[in-house]
Amino acid sequence: MNNFHTRGRGLTELLTDIGMGRIQLPDFQRDWLWQDEDIRSLIASVSQSFPIGSVMILETGGSDVHFKPRLIEGVEPRNAQKEPDELILDGQQRLTALYQTLKLEAVSTRGKKSQRYYLDMKKCVEGNTKREDAILSLGEDRIVKSFRGGMTLDLSSLNSEYENDMFPVHQLFEPAEWRGEYNRYWQYDSKKGRFFDQFEAKVIRQFRVYYVPVTQLSRDTPREAICLVFKKVNTAGVTLTVFELLTAFFAAEEEGFSLREEWKKTKASLEEFKVLTNLSNVNFLKVVTLLATNAAHPAKTSCKNTDILRLTVSEHKEWSVLAKEGFEKAARFLHARKIFDTKSLPYPAQLVPLAAILAHLGRIGETKPAKDKLARWYWCGVFGELYGSSADTRFANDFREVTAWIKGETTDEPRTIVEANFQEDRLNTLRTRGSAAYKGIYALLMHEGCQDFRTGETVGLQTYFEDEIDIHHIFPRAWCEEQQEIEPDDYNSIINKTPLSSYTNKIIGGKAPSEYLRKFEQSPQQNSLWISESEKDPIMEILDSHLICPDTLRNNDFQGFFEARKEALLKAIEEAMGKKSHREGDNPPDAPA
Repeated sequence: MNNFHTRGRGLTELLTDIGMGRIQLPDFQRDWLWQDEDIRSLIASVSQSFPIGSVMILETGGSDVHFKPRLIEGVEPRNAQKEPDELILDGQQRLTALYQTLKLEAVSTRGKKSQRYYLDMKKCVEGNTKREDAILSLGEDRIVKSFRGGMTLDLSSLNSEYENDMFPVHQLFEPAEWRGEYNRYWQYDSKKGRFFDQFEAKVIRQFRVYYVPVTQLSRDTPREAICLVFKKVNTAGVTLTVFELLTAFFAAEEEGFSLREEWKKTKASLEEFKVLTNLSNVNFLKVVTLLATNAAHPAKTSCKNTDILRLTVSEHKEWSVLAKEGFEKAARFLHARKIFDTKSLPYPAQLVPLAAILAHLGRIGETKPAKDKLARWYWCGVFGELYGSSADTRFANDFREVTAWIKGETTDEPRTIVEANFQEDRLNTLRTRGSAAYKGIYALLMHEGCQDFRTGETVGLQTYFEDEIDIHHIFPRAWCEEQQEIEPDDYNSIINKTPLSSYTNKIIGGKAPSEYLRKFEQSPQQNSLWISESEKDPIMEILDSHLICPDTLRNNDFQGFFEARKEALLKAIEEAMGKKSHREGDNPPDAPA
């Protein structure tokens, strides 16, 4: 049985139902945004019987879907019923424009107030111009002025409308009175009478007989289907998300509760952690849903859109507090791994299972064994590049499997760890911050204690921002470009990059490595690090912390440096993931040994 049917409905019927409040909007719909040119184009289309697209509405009164309704802009509340029979899901902008222009004397468009629309009867009848050009929109004074300020058209009185053959659009459904006064003004001139007959046949009649294709969803349509409908048809403006739909459901469920306001407070609090600055409201709801579904039925833990839309206000109130704590713990976990902001966050999506896991584990998640296991799972997700697409199923699997593994309920490793695989040749292709693995290596180097070439300091939360730590070339790009044997794909790869302060990178400039190393060593007034009684060369310690072979830099040996560091980075990745990477010459990951 279909949950919908499509039929044509008369424009007069639709607008009457809107004015009576029988058709309203769900409260989540955005405001009316159309501008003057959009409205004139719509009037022109209807006046010529051109299609304006279909409208989608939903029957109210279903057991599964409840929206808080609101009237279309311009409808007088005292004339409208409180509870609608139908809600507009798609077509709000068009129906609002038609209601205001055809039912109200003045229209409030975006950026302009009290616009009045007229049809130039002569242009409409003669048909020598585009119909849009036969439609005038005038301000409250109903006067058109030239660019020098002189008056070119005055429609401020009814007689001036008759004089200039300008028909008010809001009279199209009930033109008899205006026509009577028009004929009286022209002293019942037969020529003018025939002219109006032509205008009525060519324009007015089109509005009376115009039908709009309407797809009507039944009241039994489930929530998830409505969400899917919006993804398919509501393409103009801001895409509707499950957050907007849930906001509307919650508003209908509990008067005075605003999910949007609750999220604003939560987001403001979480943004104290820069790494959570871009956290989306939908991802926050996913964590709430993971916690709620797990508490209800552990085997059915999930956070798909259908599950989010099943949340109740009471469930959200109960689990959102714990979800917020989970994100705070996730931010501290990331800080400990030197991931301090969204720019360096490998996978924003991986925050979802991370926050849910930490929220669920509570104090257990604060122990060193738990953190070690969680870190291994996290790095496997990053270097295995497993969160690049829709991952709702993985979120749920991670939540169940990682928590059980950490709590000792199973010895089976989570499938994210099992499935993760890093290939040796992937290092050569990591060149931009768009890759999670690229940002992962950047963070891993800082986590392992790499020291700034100039200051010898490791990276902490304060120094990261104060010293403007970022990833920079080791063999400078300018120097490499002069060396014809070095390929851009090589010198721009992550193998030739490392975390350094902004000032250190300026000192390096485009110099050869041997030259900038001497500059650091010969400037003790800039850096006392180089004054040392230790037998070990301080620069060697610093370069070692970046997994760089010092001799290759002193000798400007790019190829030697490249191969040695590639191997060192592979070992660091393997240690973080707790498993071997796939190297050249190995059997394919899924092939038998």
